[in-house]
Amino acid sequence: MPKLKTHKATVKRIKVTGTGKIQGQHAASRHLLTNKSDRDGKRFTVSSRDAKKIKRLVPGI
Repeated sequence: MPKLKTHKATVKRIKVTGTGKIQGQHAASRHLLTNKSDRDGKRFTVSSRDAKKIKRLVPGI
């Protein structure tokens, strides 16, 4: 059986908390920030349905 490859782009975009939950970032937080609210740069907990997809892309989680 071959080794599973990690999806490197996914690894760069997520963070795993101490309890094992997966956190992502809201979109549109890079430029033109004067018109945007503060929530755009904050992290959020990924839903359980999306967490399953992410765990398939990153087998080491």
